Amino acid sequence: MEISNLSLGFDERLIFSLRALYEQNGYSHYRMSKFEEYDLYARNKDFLISDSVITFTDMDGRLLALKPDVTLSIIKNLSDSDNYCAKLYYNENVYRVAGGNRSFKEIMQTGLECFGNIDSYSLCEVVTLAAESLRLVSSDSVLDLSNLDLISEILDSLALGEQERKEFLRLTGEKNTHELRALLSGAGVAEDKANRIIEAVSTYGSADTVIPKIRELLYGIADLKPLELLCEIIDGLNENIRKMVNIDFSVVDNMKYYNGIVFKGFVNGVPTAVLSGGQYNRLMKRLGRNFDAVGFAVYHDTLDRLYDEQSEFDADALLLYKDCSLSAIREAVNDLKAKYESVRVQNSMPENAKFRRVFLLEENILKELN
Repeated sequence: MEISNLSLGFDERLIFSLRALYEQNGYSHYRMSKFEEYDLYARNKDFLISDSVITFTDMDGRLLALKPDVTLSIIKNLSDSDNYCAKLYYNENVYRVAGGNRSFKEIMQTGLECFGNIDSYSLCEVVTLAAESLRLVSSDSVLDLSNLDLISEILDSLALGEQERKEFLRLTGEKNTHELRALLSGAGVAEDKANRIIEAVSTYGSADTVIPKIRELLYGIADLKPLELLCEIIDGLNENIRKMVNIDFSVVDNMKYYNGIVFKGFVNGVPTAVLSGGQYNRLMKRLGRNFDAVGFAVYHDTLDRLYDEQSEFDADALLLYKDCSLSAIREAVNDLKAKYESVRVQNSMPENAKFRRVFLLEENILKELN
């Protein structure tokens, strides 16, 4: 369902709606401690959005941290069973450096994780839930989908050095075709091959348009099996979700941890991604786990602009009363609630508050003031 102007704030409504969506699809609520041993984050700093972590010494001398990430903590506490399979979601606060002011901020993050034997259906389900999560944020939203395994195939075909591979990924993510062409030329890649690769990784649009084009551009250059997995995932989406999905190979998350299907979600009016996720089997292996994983997170801090728009008014209607009986006030409140989704009742005009409509109940007679 689309978020509506209920009496709860926009963020609260979104959290409840996301929770209902995930539970409806069989995901269990995962609760966790605010604290984790600092060593977990120190060993995986390049996985974190920010490498600054709030630390303190516990009473027993252990160095603990306020969690800057949820996924790492969940993985650490998973069962060791080889047959482990879990579908979890969470609403948790994380603690990170905020913007350029280098101060820490408490940030709400909602997400889900799927662990175990990840097959095409699992991937399709998570992509669908990511798209449906975006629709709960805004009807004007898109989900950009990629496959890092295809990027790996392209990189293997180029025989680039480690630093050149990093530059290729950075420039692809930035959609900087000029410097990307210079990089490939400097690495001795033939001009025709370089042009085809650059066009492939910079092509953006619907799957019906982009996938045939990429298949043609990369034929003979890279193994196209990862492209076929993208096709399979797209074919498994319902029509409404497919309309939201675009293919975008500039979605290139850290390949030290991520593999396969990755995606980012955007809504109109917010300049950065509000959702990101994908497969992270490499992270699982790094942490000594023998099963696969896919998931995503919704970043509530990126939605401040939308929250502000949704919170333009403190309530739809304000009811002021003077010289009235309690029964008359109650009756007026019920009448207003039948017409407006949020009603505030006060005996005097509040300062610094905004309302769509203001009503006065005086001597049991109701009238609108604006």
